[in-house]
Amino acid sequence: MEDASQVFVGAFALAVPISFSEEAWRLGETLPFRNIMMLFVLSVIFLSLFTYQSVFQKNVKSRKDVFIFRVAIAYLMAALVVGLVLLCLDKLPILGDPIISLKRIIVITMPASMGAIIVDSFDKE
Repeated sequence: MEDASQVFVGAFALAVPISFSEEAWRLGETLPFRNIMMLFVLSVIFLSLFTYQSVFQKNVKSRKDVFIFRVAIAYLMAALVVGLVLLCLDKLPILGDPIISLKRIIVITMPASMGAIIVDSFDKE
């Protein structure tokens, strides 16, 4: 529960200021899907690298499943926070345009997920 709250707080800390940015909303509208996928992949790579180096301190051999789970959950929790913030700002047209909603979430989740994993690393394994 403590780790989850750290991830939520870290994601929220970076999601809020970026979610208020019209530039982020427009990037979610205008970036081609290929670029959105590159952002997603970069997010996962950087989350994995940071988690490997800082949270797990390069000791993943016997805990590969936990490592993968931690990276995936951190990203998903950050995406949930971003989605909730965008919904509160009425910038998540999930029913009207789900593709733009997904693209906006991915764009803003990139920095939010890094904030999430950094705050989570304050309390190492």
